Amino acid sequence: METLKFYTLLFCLVVVTTNIQAQTLNGREIIQKVKDRPDGDTRSSEMTMQLINKRGSIRERKVISYSMDFGRNMKDRKTLMFFRYPGDVKGTGFLTWDYDEIGKDDDKWLYLPAMKKTRRISGSSAKKDYFMGTDFTYDDMGSRNVDEDDHKLLQEENLDGYICWVVESTSKDSRDIYSKKVSWIRKDCLIAMKVEYYDKNKKLHRELKMSDIEKADGFWLAKKMDMKNVQTNHQTIILIEDPKYNIPIDENSFTVVNLEKGSI
Repeated sequence: METLKFYTLLFCLVVVTTNIQAQTLNGREIIQKVKDRPDGDTRSSEMTMQLINKRGSIRERKVISYSMDFGRNMKDRKTLMFFRYPGDVKGTGFLTWDYDEIGKDDDKWLYLPAMKKTRRISGSSAKKDYFMGTDFTYDDMGSRNVDEDDHKLLQEENLDGYICWVVESTSKDSRDIYSKKVSWIRKDCLIAMKVEYYDKNKKLHRELKMSDIEKADGFWLAKKMDMKNVQTNHQTIILIEDPKYNIPIDENSFTVVNLEKGSI
């Protein structure tokens, strides 16, 4: 009987300790866990983009994407995207070098085959522009250092049957397009199921929903991203197809030369 009491007490202590540890995570620590979620050193995928206007008319685009981590501690990332369809955007390419260092601007280039010209995307105003007519800004196409925002854990909430942390992130840079964003982050896989973006007037501007969340090659990902501008009623859906991780890619492939060539 004494042995049973001992193990019962030990079990209770483990449960209490685990709950306390879970409760002590703050907003910043949660966002850091999200950023550190494993996704391989290299990756590729095919994507279908659907651009839907307020009348429900759909324009579809096909894209292939490659990316890899680089730099100190592999915290920086290079990405190349090539548009394959339809004809009016075929050959368009987008190259980014994302740096995790605060204060260091990312390098972004957009190649427009019709003009045979590569445009450098730079400056805070350019980052606010929308990427290729989608509802994603150029700033959305890169990553952010965790400490570019202040993060506050608001609560835990059940969303579509999954327990989520609800975290409010407020930008420290007054030049950013949004004043804050609120993320519903699944605790089991560290992927945001929903993100609300608020404008400078603190009104809801855009809403991102992530679904079809599953594992590919052992890594969690959302295979469907639905970004809606609630103020214009324009919507962009991105469907991820054939994701691959830890594939052979040469770091020297991520150049303006290959951007303009249309392949790596």
